[in-house]
Amino acid sequence: MTDTATAEKAHAPTDRTRLRRAHERGHYDRATIDAILDAMPLCHIGFSVDGKPAVLPTIQWREGDRVYWHGSSASRMLRAAAGAPVCLTVTIFDGLVLARSGFHHSANYRSVVVYGTAEPVAPEDKARHLDRFMEGLLPGRIAQMRAMTDQELKATTVLSMPLDEASAKIRTGPPVDDEEDYGDPVWAGVLPFRTQTLAPVPCPRLLDGLEVPDAVRDFKMG
Repeated sequence: MTDTATAEKAHAPTDRTRLRRAHERGHYDRATIDAILDAMPLCHIGFSVDGKPAVLPTIQWREGDRVYWHGSSASRMLRAAAGAPVCLTVTIFDGLVLARSGFHHSANYRSVVVYGTAEPVAPEDKARHLDRFMEGLLPGRIAQMRAMTDQELKATTVLSMPLDEASAKIRTGPPVDDEEDYGDPVWAGVLPFRTQTLAPVPCPRLLDGLEVPDAVRDFKMG
């Protein structure tokens, strides 16, 4: 999804995206931001509902300079987010960092935070963006499914916002202990994690003779 021109873009950090601590973990180039967004569909959207904070887990996808997500048109939360300031976050958990003291325990991860205003996608454009989402997730899937009905489109809200105010934060490597603690007889290191795609599980009502599509069998995430 990342073209050369987009990958070379970088955002100057804003008051909201600039890292105050561990600033060396901050990344503001679009190549890094795009790679994390494209690797992890699951995100969380933070916004306000009737003056109260809310966080909505959902699936996101990127098209060029914008990030998109969708949900039910009946969702009170999606209606509240439309036209409102939101914060979208994506995190890939890469490992537990075990130090020689509890204070220095940490985690290795790749994350992106995007701030902006959630903009509803016009009804006539929803099908196109939803098709791009599905095709980007599982290439060839659109041709295998029936077309979305008008009622299904009406029941679906699609929101998006630009990637104008976005940053990535990445931690890698071993624990960083106090110098005097390195001589302690305490095991320290990293317990790596990874997102693993397991073998597809067929629907119990699957018709006989249908094979797993290549895009499903070869799907990887993270």
